Amino acid sequence: MPRLLVTLLTVLLFAARPAGAADPRPMPDDEVARLSELALFGHGTSRLDALGRLAARGEPDVAATLITAMRYRRDVTLETPFAFQAVTGSEAGTWFDAMVWQQAHPEITPHPSYRVLKLKLLERLDPNFLRFLGGELSQPGKLDIRLEEITWGGVRVDGIPSLDHPRMVPAAEAGWLQDDDLVFGVAIAGDVRAYPLRIMGWHEMFNDVVGGVPVALAYCTLCGAGILFETLVEGRQEPLVFGSSGLLYRSNKLMFDRQTDSLWNQFTGRPVSGPLRGSGIELAIRPVAITGWAAWRAANPGTTVLALDTGFDRDYGSGVVYRDYFASPGLMFPAAVAPDTPLGPKAHVFGVRVAGGAKAWPLTDFLGGAVVNDAVGLETVVLVGEAETRTVRAYRRGDREFAEGAAPGTVSTGGVDWAVTEDALVAPDGTRLARLPGHVSYWFAWDGYLGR
Repeated sequence: MPRLLVTLLTVLLFAARPAGAADPRPMPDDEVARLSELALFGHGTSRLDALGRLAARGEPDVAATLITAMRYRRDVTLETPFAFQAVTGSEAGTWFDAMVWQQAHPEITPHPSYRVLKLKLLERLDPNFLRFLGGELSQPGKLDIRLEEITWGGVRVDGIPSLDHPRMVPAAEAGWLQDDDLVFGVAIAGDVRAYPLRIMGWHEMFNDVVGGVPVALAYCTLCGAGILFETLVEGRQEPLVFGSSGLLYRSNKLMFDRQTDSLWNQFTGRPVSGPLRGSGIELAIRPVAITGWAAWRAANPGTTVLALDTGFDRDYGSGVVYRDYFASPGLMFPAAVAPDTPLGPKAHVFGVRVAGGAKAWPLTDFLGGAVVNDAVGLETVVLVGEAETRTVRAYRRGDREFAEGAAPGTVSTGGVDWAVTEDALVAPDGTRLARLPGHVSYWFAWDGYLGR
């Protein structure tokens, strides 16, 4: 039968029943499973027939399977969206839009066949994905996130290789860095280091010990967030070591620990699957600053910097990694975006999480350099920032109100200048106000995981 005629018949079949209306003759589960497998992996008229019969059945429990087919079966670009629209009543016609629709409908439970098909697909992409989701690991009740929202990021497990205890060199040996290159600045117990974003964008993770503290910087390029986590957690003898799984959830990377193969939400620092799920572990966050290399080096002349020779063959040139994505206002992978905010999904914000709450400030609040007094959770805070280099640091302020200081690198209260350091605000008499953990991210990620 000619393809055009099959398509026409399929469309007519879809239109024969109102969207979401179920076939009065219940379809056995094993038949739903067979048709779903054909819709995802079948070919020719048998696949088109399966799509038509699933559409005629009219039940949204096959939506997740159809959404998956919309991404991977590009040989049939019309019929699958039609089938999806028939069972959901949604107007979404692309994989991206259908995934966003799915995020907004957690009440829809996928048909039991979906899990089997999802694992079959993941195994084809990379058998190592089953380390995280195979067997009982993806059974209902075994995940803290929805299986149907876990997507492939385009690489295999460790396809984005972590840097484990990478070589650091003195600042004088980093002549290849340009003054305006951005770096992640980390300072713990006098151990001061810079990790250039032009390198970290290719690796998205380092595992190291800084100032005697085991830490991992988890950098999700898709959500613009580099978060410094402590990796020695209560109840474990050795620090956790993290890598990139190659899987995403709502355009955020799912990292994994190498000891247990548990998947972790990069943004929250919590395990969402595997042996550590439900353990109550939440990784503690340490302060990290994004800033320009020249500014970091001037403020911290004793800094070391990540060596250009990482042991991997990558183009670490300025502005190379993710150039198009960083320049675009749109997302690469699906995630819902709040419609009631003036901020674009990829507007940079600086967020702080403390006891009792979390809050983010647009980086535009720091244009030209600014000092912001505010409160979040149970803390009163002061933020010192410069939007051009995405640099914001947050400190406790108690009942003090701060303004810009008379000298560079200071803030002022009561006519007294306090030094802005990596650890604290420091008064001339030695009084210190501790720095608080905070980090930059895109707005869609902060709002999606932590609210406003």
